[in-house]
Amino acid sequence: MTATPIASDYQLLDSGNMQKLERVGPYMLVRPAPQAIWSPRLHETEWAKADGVYHRTSEGGGHWAWKGKVKREFDVLYNTLAFEIHLTNFGHMGLFPEQAENWDWLRRKIRTRMQKTNDRNFHVLNLFAYTGGSSLAASQAGAHVVHLDAAKNVVDWARKNAQLCSMQDRPIRWIVDDAVKFIKREQKRASRYQAIILDPPSFGRGPQGEVFKIEKDIMPLLEACHDLLADDALFVLYSCHTPGFTPLTLANQLEEMMGTQGEIEASEMTVDATGGRSLPSGAYARWSAKS
Repeated sequence: MTATPIASDYQLLDSGNMQKLERVGPYMLVRPAPQAIWSPRLHETEWAKADGVYHRTSEGGGHWAWKGKVKREFDVLYNTLAFEIHLTNFGHMGLFPEQAENWDWLRRKIRTRMQKTNDRNFHVLNLFAYTGGSSLAASQAGAHVVHLDAAKNVVDWARKNAQLCSMQDRPIRWIVDDAVKFIKREQKRASRYQAIILDPPSFGRGPQGEVFKIEKDIMPLLEACHDLLADDALFVLYSCHTPGFTPLTLANQLEEMMGTQGEIEASEMTVDATGGRSLPSGAYARWSAKS
């Protein structure tokens, strides 16, 4: 799966030597890309033009090395959505370009369903929702969205992105909570959703210190999510960036969750460089109700 945004303040310029060269808004940045085990296509003089280089340490942290004056926060347009970029001390920036094709896909799915049924009662649950790309794409298509993340500052960041998109008045519930605890409460409330989106981390902590480990917790989580799907459920979109969680792994997990009903497709998430080479960036599996 390759992300091909229509209009963009983001471009992947090149990759190689376990790094990627990106244009993000007004800046060129170099960040780690452990999967880029090949040689760059661009000459080293092009890479040397970068305004910032993120160096990761063996202990798991890292730091930026800046050339000149760089704003650590600024806004960009990507895949018809506006994002506030934060060049964090962890090397993250709050934008996931590899998800763009998933955003296009879920928009098409939701719009087609709503046009077909003439019913605007379409509810989406987005777990581990981070800075809100999937939530905002679903809302653009007309869905009611529950956006959930365990970190309050990240939910605030997503709300800021909604404001940048002039979507602050859309029916989006912004929730800071542990995903497992929230799902259990939703089960008791008999809440139902036409679609569920989740992009779980390899390891995470909830607001009260709850621990999530994907190898141990993902299957019980998917089983609980199944109980929240409405009878007219349209899709489940499951992606992750955990090493070893291949497209086939995710597809098999979704098959165990959903059984033989519907259809499942799975692939790598990738981003195309301007020179044409694709950079793998995680995996996805998508379950869809049969037409």
